[in-house]
Amino acid sequence: MNYIDLFGYFGSFLTCITFVPQVYKTWQTKKAGDLSLTMMLIVVLSTIVWLVYGFSLMLWPVIVANGIVFTLSLVLVYFKLTFKQ
Repeated sequence: MNYIDLFGYFGSFLTCITFVPQVYKTWQTKKAGDLSLTMMLIVVLSTIVWLVYGFSLMLWPVIVANGIVFTLSLVLVYFKLTFKQ
């Protein structure tokens, strides 16, 4: 593993943690009214595209980051559809 790989994994880590506070807050408050469903669906679609790209080239930082963001995005979509206000 070289410094470019480490840079990629660090970027993956930062990408992954961006959704954690929102998922946690939405789960705690059981309120998702301020979340944009359109934005969340775009994020889900974009992570699918990135996953196809990452698996095609076996780019593990891309695969790991987008796999985690895809999962967290689906959780937020679920919360948006489940937590009625």
